[in-house]
Amino acid sequence: MTHKLESKFGKYGGQFVPEVLMPALVELTEYYNKYRDDAVFNDELDYYLRDFAGRPSPLYFARRLSKEYGVKIYLKREDLVHGGAHKLNNTLGQGLLAKYMGKKRIIAETGAGQHGTACAMAGAAFDIKTEVYMGERDTVRQRMNVYRMELMGTKVIPVKSGSQTLKDAINEAMRDWVANVETTHYMIGSVVGPHPFPTMVRDFQSVIGKEVRTQILEKEGRFPDSIVACTGGGSNAMGIFHPFIEEDVDLFAVEAGGSGMKTTEKEALHSATLCTGEDGILHGMRTKVLQNKHGQILESSSIAAGLDYAGVGPELAYLADIGRLKPCNSMDSEALLAFHDLCRFEGIIPALESSHAVAYVKKAAAQGELGDIVVINISGRGDKDLDTVMGMRK
Repeated sequence: MTHKLESKFGKYGGQFVPEVLMPALVELTEYYNKYRDDAVFNDELDYYLRDFAGRPSPLYFARRLSKEYGVKIYLKREDLVHGGAHKLNNTLGQGLLAKYMGKKRIIAETGAGQHGTACAMAGAAFDIKTEVYMGERDTVRQRMNVYRMELMGTKVIPVKSGSQTLKDAINEAMRDWVANVETTHYMIGSVVGPHPFPTMVRDFQSVIGKEVRTQILEKEGRFPDSIVACTGGGSNAMGIFHPFIEEDVDLFAVEAGGSGMKTTEKEALHSATLCTGEDGILHGMRTKVLQNKHGQILESSSIAAGLDYAGVGPELAYLADIGRLKPCNSMDSEALLAFHDLCRFEGIIPALESSHAVAYVKKAAAQGELGDIVVINISGRGDKDLDTVMGMRK
């Protein structure tokens, strides 16, 4: 039986787009409804997730980190997925759907470059022309991922407007989609944007949490007390959270606090949208947004490019409002310390995005907030961030 796609989460979500995009959204919704429970589609997707992406990813007991932090820690190793991040789960799903829809071209946006890399991989695997918009600032700090995309035949288009980061890349990708809706699929990389993207991306990423349910029961005979995930747009968070929404498990969404070098707490939390954002419209959805008193979108700032976003997925905003998850944050300096902790204690080099989640566990465990067993979603590996981390040592 096919279940109805959620188009809104409480007051959040919806479709706030130009009229010219509505046919494309209607078409995408119809195709996703048609194939989301289709056996042939899902068998093919399972094949790519298993034999191309390398799933299931391990759930690793971090013995030394657990001893250091004083709580039993399991790491969901999405950093071991092909390409180095959870992003491939979604791009394989959307890429296969685009193939079934007969689309000849894929466009996307990327911040940290992990989604762009995953799009390039999917585009190559499915033989679909792929172009990726990326803020010029991000192309510099994530130049390795730019080169990886180009190696796989993807054209990377630098965006020079605005803050030259993820928000601006999304703006340009949406303009492209408006002009090319008949031949092009816009592969949004997170649980953001107009319906059906927040639900569809969440569904493709929920493979993470479904695996954790099975793996933690095998290892502990029960669910964890807490699950912690970093949150920008929020796809890795919703991916691991969603299969546990109805369970007695505390969920912690860790946002980027930035450098903290501002005069007020609200100004300091540069990218902590769930913590300090207000209701608004951004990129085709109603959600919590970082904005000034006039409703103008504020520039976000984080050491982690993938958390550098002025909004958040509408389902996460809803879950925060109803108290089902706890919004929290880690500062740049805390994430850097946690990055080095995981390297030193476990021999794992995490993405700076994931390091924010590790950093929160470090301070929350000391306060007794997490219970006895915690799962951290290590959403990506840190190779892409080594230039940034080395630069911080100067």
